[in-house]
Amino acid sequence: MGILSRTSYVIRSKINALLNRTEDPTETLDYSYEQMRDELQQVKQGIADLTTQKKRLEIQKRRLEENVEKHNEQAREAVSQDRDDLARRALEKKQSKMSQIEELEGQIGNLQSTQDDLVEKKNELQGRIEEFRTRKETMKARYEAAEASSRVSEAMTGVGDEMEDVGRAIERAEEQTDEMEARSAAMDELETSGAFDDVLSDKDEIDRELEASRSSSEVDTELETLKAEMGEGEAQADAEPAVESDAESDAEAPVETDVDDAEVEAELEELREEESKSE
Repeated sequence: MGILSRTSYVIRSKINALLNRTEDPTETLDYSYEQMRDELQQVKQGIADLTTQKKRLEIQKRRLEENVEKHNEQAREAVSQDRDDLARRALEKKQSKMSQIEELEGQIGNLQSTQDDLVEKKNELQGRIEEFRTRKETMKARYEAAEASSRVSEAMTGVGDEMEDVGRAIERAEEQTDEMEARSAAMDELETSGAFDDVLSDKDEIDRELEASRSSSEVDTELETLKAEMGEGEAQADAEPAVESDAESDAEAPVETDVDDAEVEAELEELREEESKSE
């Protein structure tokens, strides 16, 4: 098989497959039924035409028969008048008409035979059409029931062209959703890592490292200050009860108490100055 033959074969196969998929058996049955009805109508029309033709020949035959009788009367009258010549002429016409009648009878017989055959075929065809109509309706009912059952089965099992389209739509939606989720996660990761800030900033790598060092140093300094403040606060809290107890024990010496209070205030002032300096 050559390339062209193989190509033609493949094309015909695909066309036949496409036609089989698009063909509706119910429409085919209805079309066949209408074709048979058209044939029956043509047979009936042919019978009607033959009957009409036969009737015309029969009318023509009756007229010839009337002429034959007329020529008989003419011949008798001519003989009674001793006109043998006229009688001969009348008989000759009678013979001619009888020959035509005989020919017409043959034609009428042939038409009648053809008409009988057509009537018989018409009756047979009509019976076949009625039988086909019954089978057609039965087949259509079976096909529609099978089609409905197939659609229900396809819908339940998820098989079929429509359900296949739905499945593909779901797959595409899932793929797009996964892609958008991955893209969103990537954006969040880049934003967390500072990639977007690096892209938008005009600082180079050295500037960013120095800035990070300064920020770390400032954090360390603030941490030490906080620790110092917390340590001094605890020491002050421990010293205040002792001062108060000394003051109570020396309540009888008011001058010395004044001196001790002044010293405490001085120490507190020094602490405040140190805190302000450290800030």
